[in-house]
Amino acid sequence: MDVNWNEALREQWTWHWDNQLSKRLDGLTDDEYFWSPVPDAWTVRPGRPGSIDFAYPEPVPAPFTTIAWRLGHVIVGVLALRNAAHFGAPEVSYEKWVWAATADEARQQLEEQLGLWLEGVRSLGAEGLTEPCGDKEPHPDLPMAALVLHIHRELIHHLSEVCLLRDLYLRGAGR
Repeated sequence: MDVNWNEALREQWTWHWDNQLSKRLDGLTDDEYFWSPVPDAWTVRPGRPGSIDFAYPEPVPAPFTTIAWRLGHVIVGVLALRNAAHFGAPEVSYEKWVWAATADEARQQLEEQLGLWLEGVRSLGAEGLTEPCGDKEPHPDLPMAALVLHIHRELIHHLSEVCLLRDLYLRGAGR
């Protein structure tokens, strides 16, 4: 049986997006986006480059993060940095990114980066999936297929957290 592994990897993500996550993000309000369910949660300071809470090394325990922070992490840390490193997108950094000022703007940034990611993965074809990730990744000798699987796990993980925070917000938790 012939398997189109490139298509299968893209389908792994697109199925989750189309059937579980996209609809759950519909109607995200600005109040939800910036809602802090606990004191001192990390968030973003919109409209200015470099305005996301972070520390390196990360404090232990890690601070709780808002939906804005989690979406920002997915948009920049998970997708945009990889799109730039592997697929010719413009260079980006946490320090230079202009963070979304609204939930709608974050959704637009997310969908743009997802589109670039999926097109980049498609462009790898079958052979590109077997090539090493290279020195822009923590494990440069792993094949690109391993990076694709990792990014999809990150997307599913963090966007599921966003959905859970929405559930808590909609039920009045912490307000």
